[in-house]
Amino acid sequence: MERKLITSDSTFEDEIAYSRAVAQGDWVFVSGTTGFDYSTMSIPEGIEAQTEQCLKNIEAALQQAGSSLCDVVRVTYVLPDGSEFAKCWPVLRKYLGNVRPAAMMISANLLDPRMRIEIEVTALKQASSPA
Repeated sequence: MERKLITSDSTFEDEIAYSRAVAQGDWVFVSGTTGFDYSTMSIPEGIEAQTEQCLKNIEAALQQAGSSLCDVVRVTYVLPDGSEFAKCWPVLRKYLGNVRPAAMMISANLLDPRMRIEIEVTALKQASSPA
């Protein structure tokens, strides 16, 4: 089974020694992803905007692996303040509403106090996924 490492060129990947995602066979494992815009290394203040950027970052990693958000089977959300989770729901429905993966939300501190959410996904490539 071929193993492919996916990068977003984030400085965090080199500093912490991890890959944005790993594709192994038909599986794609996307690391915890925050709302950083890696092209500018900036992060918006609001949780809704950070959630949107998280999902765009995840979508880009999945595309590099020959997959898409439609293939997501499992998602984990990590928020420092669990009471903010409901604010994310409209964005989550926008990106994952038709997919409806198995999900879990954890409340825990994140690496940087500016981070309001981190999202990790697992995807199983389907025959109809873009290559």
